[in-house]
Amino acid sequence: MNKELFIFIIIASVKVLLVFGAVQFMVIAMIWLERKIMAHMQVRLGPMRVGPHGLLQPIADGIKLLFKEDIIPQKASKFLFILAPIMTVVPALVTFAVIPFGDTITIFGRSIDLVITDINVGFLYVFAVSSLGIYGIVMAGWASNNKYSLLGGIRSSAQMISYELTLGLSLIGVVMLTGSLSLVDVVNEQSTLWNIVMQPLGFFIYAASAIAEVNRCPFDLPEAETELVAGYHTEYSSMKFATFFMAEYANMISVSAIAVTFFLGGWQGPFLPPVVWFMIKLSACLFFFIWIRSTYPRLRYDQLMYFGWKFLLPLSLLNILITGLIMVIKG
Repeated sequence: MNKELFIFIIIASVKVLLVFGAVQFMVIAMIWLERKIMAHMQVRLGPMRVGPHGLLQPIADGIKLLFKEDIIPQKASKFLFILAPIMTVVPALVTFAVIPFGDTITIFGRSIDLVITDINVGFLYVFAVSSLGIYGIVMAGWASNNKYSLLGGIRSSAQMISYELTLGLSLIGVVMLTGSLSLVDVVNEQSTLWNIVMQPLGFFIYAASAIAEVNRCPFDLPEAETELVAGYHTEYSSMKFATFFMAEYANMISVSAIAVTFFLGGWQGPFLPPVVWFMIKLSACLFFFIWIRSTYPRLRYDQLMYFGWKFLLPLSLLNILITGLIMVIKG
């Protein structure tokens, strides 16, 4: 094997392992942080008994789910029932392949980009891959042979398709200003001014759409326990149940990373290393998700769809129009 090709494969493999390992660690950390932050916001203590301040609670939950009985309903479609959690979590993880976490670093005289792969259609790749997650949720609802699960799956498909439209349109303004679909180019263009200054309306639309896209409160209608028991994952137990929640948190980290990349300057920042700046901004976005969940009650389904189609969609088209006019005026 060619030496350069061998080194390239080794570096790419290390990048993949580091990124996916970091995402898995963040998923575990988010389980604990969400409980503690929400508890303090609601004047409670949260987990306290398993380890110092409940730090070992996520590990205890993982062990419990690992050893719980794995039940598959008798009349469920077994193959699709097993495939659904995998179809949900894989797109969430694969999205990170094009997210740039930092600038180029030099190791042993070799320049290494802190991104798994920089492709010139990174924007399209992100939305092509992330949109596949809906199939896993719909598949779970249908394969369970449970009316509550089916309703949750149908709700989720309508919700995610609706808000995926505004999610994509909210980023078009940034692409217009950048003139490139590469996520690395998007970050480099923000070296002097972050896009949130030029695209405040686009950022608002993206933030609202992202919350709905990952089924988080106040848009968590697909798993509304007051109406649908647990929605599309009602019949799931053990590690299949854990996989759905891992996908939810991985999606939350993914859309936060995209927000940092497109609107908050990516790794750009003074004094601190680029990766540290990226993680600070990512942590702020994840805190925002928890803050919203702790603050707002769940909407009705008709309010959810009204907000997406009659408010966010026209607003996103208006943002594209305004961006285009400004670019024409500036010439």
